Amino acid sequence: MEDLKKVFAGKLLGIKAIKLQPNDPFTWASGWKSPFYCDNRKTLSYHDVRSFVKLELVHAILENFPEATAVAGVATGAIAQGMLVAQELALPYAYVRPKPKDHGMKNQIEGEIPKGAKVVVVEDLISTGGSSLKAVAALREAGFEVVGMVASYTYGFPVAEEAFKEAQLKLVTLTDYEHVVEKALEIGYIKQDDIALLNDWRKDPSNWKK
Repeated sequence: MEDLKKVFAGKLLGIKAIKLQPNDPFTWASGWKSPFYCDNRKTLSYHDVRSFVKLELVHAILENFPEATAVAGVATGAIAQGMLVAQELALPYAYVRPKPKDHGMKNQIEGEIPKGAKVVVVEDLISTGGSSLKAVAALREAGFEVVGMVASYTYGFPVAEEAFKEAQLKLVTLTDYEHVVEKALEIGYIKQDDIALLNDWRKDPSNWKK
């Protein structure tokens, strides 16, 4: 029986949430050129995949962060996923903006989390980890204890692993780069010849050029 990471990789590939284009690279918002693109938001459009993500994130929280008493989603990608998880766990929920609003209540944390809550953060995707950890910092600055983070997918970049280590935060993901590439090769989505190029990109994505 396939493990969870490979099963979810197959589901992402099945709904075309994963795009592997070694010969026609994408340009990320950061400016990085990439042969790989993951659009986890597509999981929200498919009931079976949406339910799978919700339940597996819930299982990850119960197994790794059973002390959690509230859930926070990272805007914007994980707002919906975080809400679904909080609903399933029957816990308070809020989401965290990248920065405070410049009008109205000027909130960065939207919603209400009880004082003294132990918060688990839900994220959709981890690349460098920067935006995810900004949300964690905002929660900590507001006086909450952040017990950990769960996410659907991680690229597993060393810069992200180091950032989470420095932040002293445990991260648990449903799948990752290695399992997506393995599954993509298995189902014929990519060829063996593509693997070296993909791995070369992942070693130094900020300087990679096709």
